[in-house]
Amino acid sequence: MKHIGTKELETNRLILRRIKIEDAEAAYKNWCSHDIVCKYTLWDKHNSVEETKELYKIWVKDYENLDTYRWIVELKDTHELIGTIDVASKKYLRFDTCEIGYCYGEAYWNKGYGTEALKAVIKFLFEEAEAEVIFAEHSILNPGSGKVMQKSGMKYEGIQRGRIIDKDGIRNDIVSYSITKEEYFNK
Repeated sequence: MKHIGTKELETNRLILRRIKIEDAEAAYKNWCSHDIVCKYTLWDKHNSVEETKELYKIWVKDYENLDTYRWIVELKDTHELIGTIDVASKKYLRFDTCEIGYCYGEAYWNKGYGTEALKAVIKFLFEEAEAEVIFAEHSILNPGSGKVMQKSGMKYEGIQRGRIIDKDGIRNDIVSYSITKEEYFNK
């Protein structure tokens, strides 16, 4: 895989760009502080904009490393910030494999934005960064996230039983999807 770092991506309705510290206020307001949004994430909702700012300071510094792929998702016409998408873990990068994670504000669900952003990231990772495999996972209780993966061309891999404990303290399964470089280029 060629580590070329986070590059700005554009779709019909979205701009995917590097996160800036000044994005923290909108991110906190639009998704980081929402119980419903954070219900299925592995991170807890933020309790203050300062918490979001501190995280974004770390993430901005991470851009110094060319193996960091993280975008804030912005509506092209209004420049409203609606969520984030990234290569969520670097542990598979040495195998040219990218694990994708994303999170969007509830006001932006069911509008196709998640699929549009994921397709753009998949295209970039295969065509420019030369990844071999891209995968993503979601809580079995969050099938909407799985629909985004399916609509983006990913194939169902299976269920990992009892992998996480949700915000209610209940052990839940994780559903996995992936797409290979060969599948992407032969579609």
